[in-house]
Amino acid sequence: MNQDATPLFDMLLRHADREPIQFHIPAHKRGRGMDTRFRTFIGDNALSLDLVNIAPLDDLHHPTGAIKHAEELAAHAFGADVTLFSVQGTSTAIMTMVLATVGPDDVILVPRNVHKSVMTAIILAGARPVFLNPELDSAFGIAHGLSLETVSSALSQHPEAKALVVINPTYFGVSADLAGIVELAHNHGVAVLVDEAHGVHTAFHEALPLSAMQAGADMAATSVHKLGGSMTGSSILNIQGGIVDARHAQVVLSMLTTTSTSYLLLASLDVARRELALSGHEHLEKAITLANRARQEINCIPGLSCLGPEHLHSTATFAFDPTKLTVSVKSLGLTGYDVERMLREEHNIEVELSDLYNILCIVSWGDEWWQLEKLVHALSEVAKSCVVVSHHTDEKNVQLPPKTELLMAPRDAFYARTEVVPIAESVGRIIAEMIMVYPPGIPILMPGEKITAESIDYIETNLRAGLPVQGPDDAEIRFLKVVREGYCG
Repeated sequence: MNQDATPLFDMLLRHADREPIQFHIPAHKRGRGMDTRFRTFIGDNALSLDLVNIAPLDDLHHPTGAIKHAEELAAHAFGADVTLFSVQGTSTAIMTMVLATVGPDDVILVPRNVHKSVMTAIILAGARPVFLNPELDSAFGIAHGLSLETVSSALSQHPEAKALVVINPTYFGVSADLAGIVELAHNHGVAVLVDEAHGVHTAFHEALPLSAMQAGADMAATSVHKLGGSMTGSSILNIQGGIVDARHAQVVLSMLTTTSTSYLLLASLDVARRELALSGHEHLEKAITLANRARQEINCIPGLSCLGPEHLHSTATFAFDPTKLTVSVKSLGLTGYDVERMLREEHNIEVELSDLYNILCIVSWGDEWWQLEKLVHALSEVAKSCVVVSHHTDEKNVQLPPKTELLMAPRDAFYARTEVVPIAESVGRIIAEMIMVYPPGIPILMPGEKITAESIDYIETNLRAGLPVQGPDDAEIRFLKVVREGYCG
């Protein structure tokens, strides 16, 4: 296939050049009916492509023309049999994977550090999750991937399982032995669904972990917008092999997707695919070089440690994405949130996320060294303002997310009769809602799990640190919704 082609974007440009009289939505009619200040800032070119699925433009819900051609080019570029476009981010693609493979009471094997969208889909499907504990990094206070031993044991204990979810790579750039996991799962006839939100680029450079398609996975929800150059909210769903019915997956995705699809987002997927296919290796070489140089300089700053391959001794670790700069700041006596705020307020630098012990910065080919240099300088200034507690803070001082126990199916708990209790009085009860820090959006507690003192302590530690704890009906996290005592369904 000609990866230099951009059929969808070209079709939209031709349509805009025609300047047809539009008696269809959107009401702003190429910006003429829009707030002047916003129109001036966004520009008429962008607004002329803000269109709807009229016949000449093809329809994402039943593509037969330019959208279909663009998806076929994407499938070829990513090594998939079928690629479907999503204009509602990777969360919708993830939910599609789950809903297309499991239904009521089906067993699905799930890492405990999955994104909330996986659990949302499990609730909607009425499936029964079996949680697998990922390898925990007590030095950085983060979770990595699943070990082969954990996956093998789960497959043996649950021969009825229909699907296995894997994160590849994690938010922090750490990849499990995905090819080995896929082989194990396929030997048991189990479909492998990959949350590849942070791995769109991996197929295009040999220094990066294997992509889900390269590893033989059945489906992968892949964020093109996060690390591939498209607009925010644009993602793809890659499918290969014979375990998953691609047509059924397309039907499920259509059920979840708005009928008012964004052609701006679709066009950005088309051109991002072209850029990755033709120049991805060159671009990624630049990003990797920049990130490795920054990592080396950050590691020379007293009190800071930047995650790299030398830190990864876990049995689950198989590969590492160097474009992720995870910087441990705990030896400064600060939380990651403290450092995020200092970088914002004192140096005009924004990071991807912060947690109790780290900040995460993402490097792409859109960056230049002068920007990384400013980050290194800012981190050096932050460190100088602190008394370094220890270059190697006792790992016992790191509070890891507590292990949980699922007592009720998530769907049953979510729809159960409930009551609201003060968070301090919730220990021992079954929670009926989700609670997490976002980003990264990994639930601390999810519907059906037993609330423990350790869970409450971890939630309150994050609240005290100023981190964005969210999920419950009570936005202030003073009360939790729990299953009413004596409820039997």
